[in-house]
Amino acid sequence: MTCTGAPLRIQLLGPIRAWRHGEEVALGSPKQRAVLSLLASRAGEVVSGETITNALWGSDTPQTATNGVHTYVARLRRALEPGRGSRVASTVLSSEAGGYCLRLDPADVDATLFVERHGHARRSREGGSAETTLRLYEDALALWRGEAYAGVPGPFAATEGVRLRDLRLTAVEEWASVMLATGGYAEAVDTLSRAAVEEPLREKVRWLLMLALYHAGRQAHALAVYAETRQLLRRELGIEPGTELQDLHRRILAGQRELRLPGGSSSPGSRQGPGGAVPVPAQLPPVARGFTGRDSELAHLEGLLDDDTVQGGTPVIVVDGPAGVGKSALVLELAHRLAHRFPDGQLYVDLCGNGLRGRPLSASDALLHLLTSLGADSNRIPRDPAGRATLFRSLLYGKKTLVVLDDALSVDQLRPLIPRGASCVVATSRQRFAGLAARDGARTVSVRPLAVPEAAQLLTTLSGGRLVGHPEAARRLAALCGGLPLALRITAEGLLANSGVPLGTLVEQYTAESGRLDRLTVGDDALASVRDAFETSYQTLSPEAARMFRFLGLRKDGPITVPVAASLADTDHTTARRLLGLLVAHHFLEEYGPRFRLHDLIGIYAAECAEREPMLSRRAALARLGETDQDPTHPAAPPHAAPRPLLPRPADAVAPGSGAAKEPGEAYAGVFRRAAVLRRAAFRKWEDPVRPGDFTDLTARPTDLTAR
Repeated sequence: MTCTGAPLRIQLLGPIRAWRHGEEVALGSPKQRAVLSLLASRAGEVVSGETITNALWGSDTPQTATNGVHTYVARLRRALEPGRGSRVASTVLSSEAGGYCLRLDPADVDATLFVERHGHARRSREGGSAETTLRLYEDALALWRGEAYAGVPGPFAATEGVRLRDLRLTAVEEWASVMLATGGYAEAVDTLSRAAVEEPLREKVRWLLMLALYHAGRQAHALAVYAETRQLLRRELGIEPGTELQDLHRRILAGQRELRLPGGSSSPGSRQGPGGAVPVPAQLPPVARGFTGRDSELAHLEGLLDDDTVQGGTPVIVVDGPAGVGKSALVLELAHRLAHRFPDGQLYVDLCGNGLRGRPLSASDALLHLLTSLGADSNRIPRDPAGRATLFRSLLYGKKTLVVLDDALSVDQLRPLIPRGASCVVATSRQRFAGLAARDGARTVSVRPLAVPEAAQLLTTLSGGRLVGHPEAARRLAALCGGLPLALRITAEGLLANSGVPLGTLVEQYTAESGRLDRLTVGDDALASVRDAFETSYQTLSPEAARMFRFLGLRKDGPITVPVAASLADTDHTTARRLLGLLVAHHFLEEYGPRFRLHDLIGIYAAECAEREPMLSRRAALARLGETDQDPTHPAAPPHAAPRPLLPRPADAVAPGSGAAKEPGEAYAGVFRRAAVLRRAAFRKWEDPVRPGDFTDLTARPTDLTAR
């Protein structure tokens, strides 16, 4: 979004301050400043109300949060545009669809300008003169006026403050390296001494400080820094200094004249395990056989990693999607492709969020696994989760390590496993983690089922030649599997296991909805069952959301709107919209503007879940839905539809030719069958055009497959 508006400058690298036309603006309460700091950090972007409330309160959001945000925004508008009339739209802080936008040039926010200048200085190190490089670093560091986001409450400010502080210390280290290379030892000692006090466990700072002291003729002081560092690391983390620090200490003791900056892939912070050097971890599982497609998704993920690397901080990407969509396969393919970028190793933890491989790991258990993999002494690993998280971040600090966290269940399980510095985290989950994006700057990427050509190609590749020369059958089976890689792989195994059965017969067997989920199952293996995969996701829903999902199973073949969902679940529109949002976040529903749809296989599963509701509840839900569908002004009704007759009451229903009233259950059953037929006919006339990757045009029964 192109931003225009009145001249405005905002300071985030210190106490939050703002200037309009050179005059400072009174910004009000701490939470009001927190709102401004979030909007300023994303100047020119629309920030949703949900993101703002998560940034201010996290998981402890009060009921008054939404009204509070409206109040803070209104007060900020008055402060930033004191002469604006009450009926004149704001040109600085505007309301947009879905949130608010601070119309400001990002270069007028000091934190954004610091990141930009730091990038220029880094590039100058590769080809510019030392004098120019030092000036660029100093211009970047001169923007700081204290702790970033000082005095601002909320989880977003805390996280961003840590990220920017880490980036500033990285800039200090890089500046000091250039300064030492030019012989500016005394200047480096002063700056590095302050940095060592600020971050006492940062080994690279202490390595540079020891080198600067030694070259400045202060050998005793350099040795004292090492002794202090060793004592601190033993007491706080139970570890010895890294090999670079130990090597520098030995060289200083020996009085060597030529001590150079570290080169190659080694860096200060390398660890010594109890039995010597710890092997570089290489824990990635193998990629899935026959991995197909996903080129655009892989390119997008690589681009996100490149962008976050340039911006600084620890890149965190969460790939989410429905059960069986191939999230783990995609992330492992990405990890193997990028392994060469992470010379300090690749860590992998299966967090078991779906419960099929055992109980979900707690963050503390996952940290124990990670710390052991990094060579930490098991006798010195802290028992408390906070201590383990601190040790984990310390061991990975300054290293380029890829951390793959598969099948995360919750944000609380994932957040302690995010290190600091140059490492990268890629995780998978069956639900969206909006809070992790708002508080921790994580990038979330949703994965959809494979498109028809890719799904058919995967099925053909895995089925051992059974579909070679039968592209139409491959496309039909791919459609019946809904493009879900798990279903496609199970189907391919079924084709191989039934090599004596004609292909047309097998295709027909998969066509029947009533037994399709039974066929998409490998006996005695819960990991190879589409129904079990859906069931474990269903078990994570709240009781309210699970109830809504069961009622939606009564409408699995048609589009769903908020009024339709409210009618089925017998609730108000606000509650229905919230529950539909939860189902979207858990990938049980796909959202298309005001309408929602169930994926084909999830719809079959939802219909099964609907059977868990009592018969009378289902009948009442369908009766309410019938009344909703009859309203031609209702969003769920077909355009220009004439009102249909009301459904007859059970007492009005008469058995054909007998004149006798039917039993209520029998009467309702016939009525609802007829109503369902009418609704399906109406939906076919007005449904949206088929989208790319949609399989609805391929699931109709073909007439030319039975002979194959």
